[in-house]
Amino acid sequence: MFRALTITLAALALAACSTENPGALKGTWTVTEPFPVTVTFRAGEMETMGTTKKISYKHEGNTVLVTYREGANKGSTFRYALIDANTMRSDSGTFHRVGNAP
Repeated sequence: MFRALTITLAALALAACSTENPGALKGTWTVTEPFPVTVTFRAGEMETMGTTKKISYKHEGNTVLVTYREGANKGSTFRYALIDANTMRSDSGTFHRVGNAP
């Protein structure tokens, strides 16, 4: 019983820390190096290369952690550091917002 309670509390703590709100990531971004990719962040999901995946967001200052909730990357977390309203960096490169910030 103690083990089940511990697992349940851990799951609730993680759920409380994440959100479906993309915050400053909301919108469409593009990167050209090392290869061109366009990514759109929406509430609870992201779309890239014609595929939409369910994700969650965790905001830590100017950094947003994006965790996949489905697909081959399920459970994987990627870090996006906001440089300004129209620029962000990740391990995939430097992204620039398409259009104006929402």
